[in-house]
Amino acid sequence: MSTLIETQGLQKYFKTSKGFLHAVDGIDLKIEEGQTLGVVGESGCGKSTLGRAVLRLQEPTAGKIFYEGRDLMAMNKAEMHHMRTEMQMIFQDPYSSLNPRMSIWELIAEPMLINNMYKGDKAGLNKRIEELMDTVGLAKRLTHSYPHELDGGRRQRIGVARALSLNPKFIVCDEPVSALDVSIQAQILNLLMDLQDERGLTYMFITHDLSVVKHISNEIMVMYMGTCCLLYTS
Repeated sequence: MSTLIETQGLQKYFKTSKGFLHAVDGIDLKIEEGQTLGVVGESGCGKSTLGRAVLRLQEPTAGKIFYEGRDLMAMNKAEMHHMRTEMQMIFQDPYSSLNPRMSIWELIAEPMLINNMYKGDKAGLNKRIEELMDTVGLAKRLTHSYPHELDGGRRQRIGVARALSLNPKFIVCDEPVSALDVSIQAQILNLLMDLQDERGLTYMFITHDLSVVKHISNEIMVMYMGTCCLLYTS
């Protein structure tokens, strides 16, 4: 297996009235292609900030990020826009991360439209949306439904479909099941694992739940106050 994602001395500091908050402080990690790195730790330890920093959704203060050996920190805005088709994120709260005024069709279509996929090909876009809905277990009859009309599990399936729409290789899963009931958690976890097997996806899976991280991860990194205090194979 080859290394897909690597960070070296990754830092993200936030300026506060009392000085600097070291949210991520010198993280070195490697994630092999097709594997899952679980990142676990108490609330406020910096694990979500780490996920966003790896994708440069929040600009790191210092350090290096490599994707397939390419230095992401050396890329300009246009280059990073292209790279983000290969790197996506599934957010913790599916309700707050979805535009309530957009239907399922519109929500799944949005990333593809922003990236000019299927330009002028409405039939191709419709077919792709149907395929994605089927992949994540959303019934076709829900195409024109809105997020408030769905339960948490279905809303999170929309988030998974959006992440898959650009055919990424790497997905940061930021507490994707923490807001769901236990029975629905298992469904979403199984979906993510099945997608990984089928598509060879690579995950960074962020959670505070030890049982969840053990279930899905190949390696587990424990964070404490912005640093990696333990790394082991599950």
